[in-house]
Amino acid sequence: MLPKLGILAGGGQLPALVIDACQKMGRPYYVIAFKEQADPETVSSSPHSWVRLGAASKALGILKQEEVKDLVLAGNIHRPSMTQVYPDLWTAKFLTRTGVLALGDDGLLSTIIKTLENELGFHVVSPDSLVPGLRAESGMASSKKPSQQDQIDIRVAVMAALDLGAKDKGQAAIACNGQIVGLEDSKGTDALLKRIATERSGIPDGGVLAKVAKPQQELRIDLPTIGINTLNEAAKAGLNGIVIEAERSLVIDRDAVFKKADELNLFIQSIHVSEVTDGQ
Repeated sequence: MLPKLGILAGGGQLPALVIDACQKMGRPYYVIAFKEQADPETVSSSPHSWVRLGAASKALGILKQEEVKDLVLAGNIHRPSMTQVYPDLWTAKFLTRTGVLALGDDGLLSTIIKTLENELGFHVVSPDSLVPGLRAESGMASSKKPSQQDQIDIRVAVMAALDLGAKDKGQAAIACNGQIVGLEDSKGTDALLKRIATERSGIPDGGVLAKVAKPQQELRIDLPTIGINTLNEAAKAGLNGIVIEAERSLVIDRDAVFKKADELNLFIQSIHVSEVTDGQ
């Protein structure tokens, strides 16, 4: 019997996929559903507790009581209300001791993983180790192919996304006609796409979204991810397509994503960043 899995659930489809995988393999699990983040319908039929983001002591107590051994962080975390992030005593001590508030997202998440494993005795696993076919394979491509101009935009967007990631500030960039028109910030990719859709009103369509892992990426959490909603927002923003990093990004519900790409006349392509950076 595999050890009991604790699912730290944020928003989006990923928590549901992990829950489904556990149910299919008969693996015991327990969900910590973060308030204002997780979808109630996703966790309603599973053993779960609702916990606010700042209440780490409560979450850890539940996990220990449930005899959880492995942990997976699944789903998006959007900017919560102040009442949700107000730290309990354990969280306040952790923030003070580690100084993580001065770090970027990857620095924060890496510190959390080290604490969970080295100090608290959990084993953190990646979502794609639980859900088959989640990680983007090398050479994935949609029916529509990028044009010559798209290839230029791919290179520009990937280089910008890598630079952004090296600074631990984000994973995504948008280029159009050889120029960067948008960079991801703490609000995430969907917010970036919505902003581009608003700003380019009246401007001809075109451009590419690139999502790549940070050079220092902790590969068990927060990998670049696309799903149906990403495609819908990319279409609203007038983009021609999306490029993701092969082997270091996730595609939620791959068959549905590629079908939607065809419907929206968008291209999707997975690449190794070396294809862009070699010779630079």
